[in-house]
Amino acid sequence: MRHRRLPIFLFAALALTACARQVPRYAAAPAATSELDVRMYGAPQPASQPSSYVVRRVAQVVPVAATFDDGPYTLDSGDKLRIVVFGQDALSNNYTVDAAGQVTLPLVGAVEARGLTTAQLGNAIAGRLKSGYVRDPSVAVEIETYRPFFVLGEVTYPGQYPYVPNMTVEKAIAIAGGFTPRATRDKVTITRKVQGAPARYTLPLRYPLRPGDTIEVSERWF
Repeated sequence: MRHRRLPIFLFAALALTACARQVPRYAAAPAATSELDVRMYGAPQPASQPSSYVVRRVAQVVPVAATFDDGPYTLDSGDKLRIVVFGQDALSNNYTVDAAGQVTLPLVGAVEARGLTTAQLGNAIAGRLKSGYVRDPSVAVEIETYRPFFVLGEVTYPGQYPYVPNMTVEKAIAIAGGFTPRATRDKVTITRKVQGAPARYTLPLRYPLRPGDTIEVSERWF
């Protein structure tokens, strides 16, 4: 009886070993994707690289035009500034960047502001003052009022409007009276200066607006 049970035990042990070596079928199977999913995101990555696959999918969901980096805010015509020269009350005042892109201060005259950040303008003014006017000047520049933005095309009241921080394209169009019945409502074209040169982008309505932007709302074809 004991000899009869030994082959049965050996057979059971071999079967358990073979099952343990097999990889479960669901672990090796690729994730189910539709043809549309493959066209949009590409073929799925192996399970060993889940994070890069997720990043790539998220990056491709965002419109390409909405991912441009235009850097820190730079000054231009229409920006109203508060310039404080510490210890020099006669120089501390409100100034406006004029049509030539400059601000004019007592003693130093016109200083180029277009294309500079507030910190860069402060350093430029301090450099002028240090050249024979004020010893070791300290200058702070703040934006009192941003330059306006413009809305053109298929809106109720096209024109120029004052910029408010944290505005989106959708809010700007609402300020301009909203869309006309013939307007394209899902996206707009924005002209913006990027690194000193004007550039045009097609953007969704939720995209943030910047001072000086020009929004163009086109007419839909049907």
